[in-house]
Amino acid sequence: MVPDVALDRSSPVPLYFQVATRLQQQIESGEMPVGGRLENEVELADRLGVSRPTMRRAIAYLVERGMLVRKRGVGTQIVHPKVRRPVELTSLYDDLVKTGQQPRTVIRSLEIKPAPDAIAEALGVPFGTEVTWVERLRYAGDEPLALMHNAVPLDVLPLRRADLEERGLYELLRAAGHVPRMANQVVGARAATAAEARVLGDSRGAPMLTMARTAWDEQGRAVEYGSHLYRASRYSFELTLTS
Repeated sequence: MVPDVALDRSSPVPLYFQVATRLQQQIESGEMPVGGRLENEVELADRLGVSRPTMRRAIAYLVERGMLVRKRGVGTQIVHPKVRRPVELTSLYDDLVKTGQQPRTVIRSLEIKPAPDAIAEALGVPFGTEVTWVERLRYAGDEPLALMHNAVPLDVLPLRRADLEERGLYELLRAAGHVPRMANQVVGARAATAAEARVLGDSRGAPMLTMARTAWDEQGRAVEYGSHLYRASRYSFELTLTS
């Protein structure tokens, strides 16, 4: 059963959005556990004191955000909430820790090699400069969330497999005195290849979010280049806009 939802009927915020936001908070906090089912839509609307179209719209909003799923013969079921990441200069590891998502990292490869021309240009280093190139699979709990590639100049920070398995890259950079202060970031989307889908436990052609970032420390030195792939069904970028 859904806990009671307090609604402010004098607020300009639509009732459906108030209902959806409160339900989202309860799902993210675990108050409404993953795998649980919502009450009948009609009964739920009556109990919360809203119209059936309002309740239907609130549920549809959460279905679109990947927090609920409708199953024939089962009803509306609670599924894993998406990782909502604010667009700030933080690492995915930091954000998962902050929200209690229990990050886990599998290092798929780590090697020292000359930076490809495009990456050397992004880092602002001479072509052929040696970098540590690392490929990581990041989990949120037991579920694969992101496939991450990063290049870090050798003279910025020597990277070790054991450190990257236990700590986030930005945490390691901060500990080495290279605190990321500014970044150029491009967010996009595309379909997963068969190989990417297999690694991320998704279907071929599944929607993916992409992010490419170059970060600089307070001295203006490029400290890392990253190219990451996220499962769109489990991940979103969140922006707060003001005028």
